[in-house]
Amino acid sequence: MPKNSIISNAKRLVSGNIMIFSITGLLGNFARAMVFPYASLYVLALGGNAKTIGWVNFLRPLAGLIVFPIAGYLTDRASRVKLIVLGNYLSVVFVLIYVLAFNWQVIAIASLLSGVVVLGFPPRSALIADSLSPEDRGRGMATMNTISSGLSIFAPYIAGLVVEFSGSNTGVRTLYGAMLVLYLASAIIHARCLKESTPQRHAHLTLSSLPGLLTEAYSGMPTLLRGLPTSLKALAGVIILSFMANGVASPFWVVYAIEQIDLPSSQWGLILLCETALRLMILIPAGVVVDRWGRTTSLLVALLLSTVAMPLFILAKSFIAVLLIRLVIAVASAITIPACSALMADIAPREIRGQVMAALGQGGVMIGAAGGGTGGPGTGFIITLPLMISSLAGGYLYAQKPTYPWFFVLIASTFATILTMLFIRDPKRAEV
Repeated sequence: MPKNSIISNAKRLVSGNIMIFSITGLLGNFARAMVFPYASLYVLALGGNAKTIGWVNFLRPLAGLIVFPIAGYLTDRASRVKLIVLGNYLSVVFVLIYVLAFNWQVIAIASLLSGVVVLGFPPRSALIADSLSPEDRGRGMATMNTISSGLSIFAPYIAGLVVEFSGSNTGVRTLYGAMLVLYLASAIIHARCLKESTPQRHAHLTLSSLPGLLTEAYSGMPTLLRGLPTSLKALAGVIILSFMANGVASPFWVVYAIEQIDLPSSQWGLILLCETALRLMILIPAGVVVDRWGRTTSLLVALLLSTVAMPLFILAKSFIAVLLIRLVIAVASAITIPACSALMADIAPREIRGQVMAALGQGGVMIGAAGGGTGGPGTGFIITLPLMISSLAGGYLYAQKPTYPWFFVLIASTFATILTMLFIRDPKRAEV
């Protein structure tokens, strides 16, 4: 393809709201890529242990059990932009609590409160899906993720140096401070630049209407889920299993690397730098593959790669071995993100897309997430309970034996692969 055509195609895919999300994603992903890989060390530094880490991650999605159905209900009835901005400002407030934390109990409280920010996830997912045509969703999602991950390449290594130099307490606290500033900037950009993709809706939420709204949102959920196509139900199973694998193992990648393999935090940061760089390099080609080969075939290849690679981590004894494993995970993740996101947007009916995505998430599963960040827009209401249980179980499994979380990952990944092979198919006609 000529260079001018490539540039023209990229401009077409990334414009309007997609450009705004790409820019704010650049800031947010940089912040998360600094903080999340080392968040478990912060809990340990403030008096926690492996079981405490599990409890902190267990509490994080709890508020979503209440907020997700409300968010999905409002997404299809109220201003999506206002919901997104409200979620942004709430994030800033809760990050401030992390910055000021003086023991692990405060972190646990902040983790519980931060679950409220899921209010902005369904409208964000719906706004992105509305802004991309079906034939461009794989490339569009991949291009947006490539742009928004640009700065994340360097974040884990920079953060590793900060933690190594300042210690787990002061170092990670400093990283949370940087996150606060970047989240505030993103909130301001969203408030000023995002545009509604549908006619303006006006749904007013008051304290007196909250019980009725909650009842209506919950009562409609069983009917909504029963009416979903078989492929979407199976995709929900794959997403749940993938989040459960992350819930168990994600907080302990860095702990295992430092405690069992004896890697310094700077080397772990360098590994994540290389992983992020590779994932970024192949995201757009992966999006093209997803659009040409099909969502299901691409997802199956990614799951097979991850099922083999992730459990090998417990056999690694050196920097090079860990690096190679994480690079394979990077390839799998680069394929999974556009494949799952495009599948979700293709299958979910447009008129109830907000409610579906509130239940199941955006579909953007991050395979082998290497930090405590196992939620985000990919999370939905149906995923919350399994994620909470697996996050709690991860702490106890690691405390029992450090290798146990990765045995669970092997089992979950195998079942996800089987579900994909048997039940998921690309739709004959994608939703617009």
